[in-house]
Amino acid sequence: MLNKEQKEYNRLMRRCIKLAKKGEGRVSPNPLVGAVIFDDDYRIISEGFHEYYGGNHAERNAVLKAKEEIRGKSIIVNLEPCSHYGKTPPCADLLIESGIKRVITGMVDPNPKVCTKGISRLKDAGIEVRVGILEEECKELNKIFIKNQKEKKPYIAIKTGMTLDGKIASRLGKSKWITNETSRKEVQKLRNKYDAIITGSGTVLADNPSLTCRMRGGRNPVRIIYDTNLRSSSQSKVFNEDGTRVIVICSNNVSKRRRSLYGSHIEFIECPEVLGHADIKYALDAVYEKGIRSILTECGGELNRAIIQSGCADELIQFIAPKILGDKEAKSFIEGYNRKEISECNNLKIVSTKILNGDIMICGKFGMGLNNDK
Repeated sequence: MLNKEQKEYNRLMRRCIKLAKKGEGRVSPNPLVGAVIFDDDYRIISEGFHEYYGGNHAERNAVLKAKEEIRGKSIIVNLEPCSHYGKTPPCADLLIESGIKRVITGMVDPNPKVCTKGISRLKDAGIEVRVGILEEECKELNKIFIKNQKEKKPYIAIKTGMTLDGKIASRLGKSKWITNETSRKEVQKLRNKYDAIITGSGTVLADNPSLTCRMRGGRNPVRIIYDTNLRSSSQSKVFNEDGTRVIVICSNNVSKRRRSLYGSHIEFIECPEVLGHADIKYALDAVYEKGIRSILTECGGELNRAIIQSGCADELIQFIAPKILGDKEAKSFIEGYNRKEISECNNLKIVSTKILNGDIMICGKFGMGLNNDK
């Protein structure tokens, strides 16, 4: 049974998480952070969130927006306050100067520049610090940032829209529309959330997608095209010069003349080949070096398989429509990843499910200490 203090801290932390999510798509490579200043009766005095990369951190926004005295009050924040100079001064110093008496945080910052240093600075100044409120929820909120800091690799979510029998397109490659409009709106939210979308040349040739974000107030993710031999037409929509960054992954055997056909605004990552394809693991490491911290896949079964088999995938997001295609020649969300025994299956941990006007959205995590390739 939770006591009153624990219940109130949980309530306020959920508010922090909700505030932090307002920064989705705008703060990368920084974490999502929300902060709430409150009094001894748990009344909210002020709140703020990290609104955009380079802007004030959540704690500073909360302090600046306060319309009454905050000295002697408490602040709750989903991530340990920073202790170093970056784009902005240290938040730990600000809280000390503001006379905050208590800091409640959800988790320790995984960034080595900060990790426990902010907490130590606060404690040394005589401020009471409590860590671990809704810690798992806070870690889920910043799963991308955590992987970036710990592994220096992009967080990758495999996104699929499929029938109940696992088909993402007909044998002719047609996929419009397997899922309903509600699911498609949810996909737009994902496009806004992730730094980039990756697709393959097969999808470009079959669907000629735009890969833009059509959510109100959203922003277009970087477009990454995996095209070993540059089969895609340079006139495809994904190559439009519309202000969106475009990165093309290809073989290092592709000629400079062939690359020049795609326009000067295109960035190329030239990869060594593995079994006739651009090395996906090499490519994804190179993408991280170009500043991409999270990637959503919107591609066919072969590229999905390559990413999963490489051990680079972190999450599987499936939108499942209540339909059965029943054609063994139809396209599956993962192709060529044949396991002969049930014991050889990849195991995922389901972390959420949601009903979307009849469709089902399922999110599962790779790894998690399970029997996987990772």
